[in-house]
Amino acid sequence: MSRPKIVVVGGGFAGVECLHRLERRLAPPEADLTLVTPTDYQLYLPLLPHVAAGVLTPQSVAVSLRRRLRRTRLLPGGAIGVDTRAKVCVVRKTTGEIVDVPYDHLVLTAGSTTRTFDIPGLTEHALGMKTLAQAAYLRDHVIAQLDLAAVTQDPAEREARLRFVVVGGGYAGTETAACLQRLTTAAAKRYPRLDPSLIEWHLIDVAPKLLPELGDKLGAKAMRMLRRRGVLFSLGTSVASVEPTKVTLTDGRVLATHTLIWTAGVAASPLVHTLSTDTMRGRLVTTAELTVPGVDAVLAAGDAAAVPDLAKGGDAITPPTAQHAQRQGRVLADNVVARLHGTPLKPYHHRDLGLVVDLGGKDAVSKPLGVELSGIPAQVVARGYHVMALPTVTARTRVLVNWALNAAAGDDFVRTGFQAGRAARLQDFELTDAYMTADQVEERHHDEPKNELAEHKKHKEQKEQQDG
Repeated sequence: MSRPKIVVVGGGFAGVECLHRLERRLAPPEADLTLVTPTDYQLYLPLLPHVAAGVLTPQSVAVSLRRRLRRTRLLPGGAIGVDTRAKVCVVRKTTGEIVDVPYDHLVLTAGSTTRTFDIPGLTEHALGMKTLAQAAYLRDHVIAQLDLAAVTQDPAEREARLRFVVVGGGYAGTETAACLQRLTTAAAKRYPRLDPSLIEWHLIDVAPKLLPELGDKLGAKAMRMLRRRGVLFSLGTSVASVEPTKVTLTDGRVLATHTLIWTAGVAASPLVHTLSTDTMRGRLVTTAELTVPGVDAVLAAGDAAAVPDLAKGGDAITPPTAQHAQRQGRVLADNVVARLHGTPLKPYHHRDLGLVVDLGGKDAVSKPLGVELSGIPAQVVARGYHVMALPTVTARTRVLVNWALNAAAGDDFVRTGFQAGRAARLQDFELTDAYMTADQVEERHHDEPKNELAEHKKHKEQKEQQDG
């Protein structure tokens, strides 16, 4: 008799937390667990700016999945389509091979990609901050601009290479600008031919305020901290066009630069659009119990899902943060078990604990449980929260050691070259053009079953005969 197949798509906070809990709640004979993910690690996304700034090594924020998940099968690849009628997840393996993965219960925690707009040149020339590879690439790129600026004889080129533009005034963009500004300020001391006063960091956002998630008071404090460090702000404006050596803003200004870092929000994984189910703000509509209405045996959570926020009420949905994704993962696991055992499902309900924004050094703003903090107390809360949120003792130790080493010895500002020669476009790092359409998924699976699908149906038929 075959075991129920539970397939989880996405190795982020929600997916890994779900499988970790399933491994504890289900005995091995009760279910076959599979995780579809292109990497063998869980990325602790909130600390990516520290990786880009060289404060942390990439391994510090890449938590080994095999250390956390002891009996889950890892399928190296990305889900590019879901056929809910045939109960099949279409996966492109890292080798490029496309396979059909049947399921009895599907958990969609596919995460998100960088949100872009129809701005000329944006997807071709902007640098993102969503993956570990992007953070490593960005660090090398920023240091390379200092190297090139130090040797050029052209004042215009030097000016352009020393001007860095970050778009996005949320916590991701603000932390990225803050951490990398500290990197360039410290690195400039190693370049005797560079005038540190020529280095410019611009933070641009269409919103009228910085960090609106934290409220007016803390947003204003964060701006004052960064202004003291020389960061320039352009709020209430956006980008009109992007070229290799310049950025044109919607207010008509033209900034000569070789670096545009785009962190203007996230969008749900394109996978959600292959299901032909309802979406809200681009995310898959779910019930409070994390089920997807209208389809059988599918649950969803995390950045890809529009989960009702019962703590706020009304038509509010939970924000795409690690805090919610991690806790939704536990409810996902409990509800999968409930379906296997025929017991009632429970709704997801969690009151937001607040946000922390690490601006590097002694600068930070935080709002834990509604208490507004800034400076060193906020930094203690921010780093303490990150350490506790890391899922393993090994990861926590690596991060603490890296922080201590960086504080004591500083950075050597070395370019690794690991990403040299690869295309830097957003879709090249995030593979946003790899997904099937709903029609392509439908055409693929309704002629005759094959591969794993045929084998799965054969086992189900045999089971039904035995039960009959």
